[in-house]
Amino acid sequence: MSDFVSPFWGWYIAILTVVSIVGCGVFLWFQSKAKVKKGEAVGTTGHVWDEDLAEWNNPLPGWWKNLFYITVVFALVYLVLYPGLGAFQGLLGWSSKGRFELEMAKAEETYGPIFNQFLQQDLRAVAADPQAREMGQRLFLTYCAQCHGSDARGTVGFPNLADGDWLYGGDPETIKASIAHGRRGMMPPMIDAVGGPEGAKAVAHYVLSLSGRPHDPKLAEQGKEKFALCAACHGADARGNPQLGAPNLTDNVWLYGGSEATIIETVTQGRSGVMPAWEERLSPAKLHLLSAYVYGLSQQAK
Repeated sequence: MSDFVSPFWGWYIAILTVVSIVGCGVFLWFQSKAKVKKGEAVGTTGHVWDEDLAEWNNPLPGWWKNLFYITVVFALVYLVLYPGLGAFQGLLGWSSKGRFELEMAKAEETYGPIFNQFLQQDLRAVAADPQAREMGQRLFLTYCAQCHGSDARGTVGFPNLADGDWLYGGDPETIKASIAHGRRGMMPPMIDAVGGPEGAKAVAHYVLSLSGRPHDPKLAEQGKEKFALCAACHGADARGNPQLGAPNLTDNVWLYGGSEATIIETVTQGRSGVMPAWEERLSPAKLHLLSAYVYGLSQQAK
C-alpha cells in the first residue's frame, strides 16, 4: 500500500505529462519539415482504396500548425501556473479546495448576518416568523429532504416530521439536539428471546392488538406474556420511551410498516437506524433555523 503514496508517482505523472506534450510539438515539427515548392507535384502516401481513392501527401496548412503550436505552449504554461504535474501545485497555488473555501467565506460574509439575526431568538418565535420559515425550508430541502422527503413526511425507515409523533421528543430543544448530534436507534433481534418464529408471530399479534389493528385474539393473548421482554424499552403500557427512542406501539404510527409480516420481521431481525449529526456541517445559525422549521412542521399538524 505504501507504493501508492510514494513521491515516485508524482514524478511519474509529471514526467509522462511533459514528455507527451513536448512530444506532440516535436512530432508536429518533424512532420512539417517537408516543403512543397510552388508548382511542384505532390505525391501520395501509397495508400489507395476502392481502386482510385488515394491519400495525398499534402503539407498541413500553416494556420493549423500554428494553432497546434499555440495549444502545446498553452498546455505547458497552464501546467506551470496550475496543478496538474503530479504533486506540483503550480506557481499560483490554486486548488479546488481553496477556491471552495474562498467562495464559502464570501457567502458567509454576505449571508451570515441574515442567518445570525435569528440565532438569539427563541426557537418558537423563529418557527412563527415567515422569513425564517422560508429560509428553514430551503435548508431542509438541501440537507434533509433526501431522507425525509421534500414534504417532510418520510418514508419506510425515515420518520414523518410533520405528524407530531416523535421518537425522542418534539420540544424545540430536543429537536435541535437530534439535528445537531444525530441519533442512533437500535432494536436487537428478539427471535430467540420470544421462542422462535411462533413466538415472534404471537408477539406481533399482541402488538397489532395494541393499536386496534386486525389480529388473532388467541395469538395476542400468548404474545402478551412474551411482550414482558419488550417492556424494558417500550414500557409496560407499550407507550415507548423517548429517552431510548423506543416507539409508542399503541398509536398506529409505524416507522417500518404495521403489517403482520413487517412486525414479525422487526421482532425477528431487529432494526437499526442512524440519523447523522449536522453540528459540524452547519453553522449554529443554520442549525437554529433548521430546528425551528422542523418544529414548526409538527405545530402545523395540530
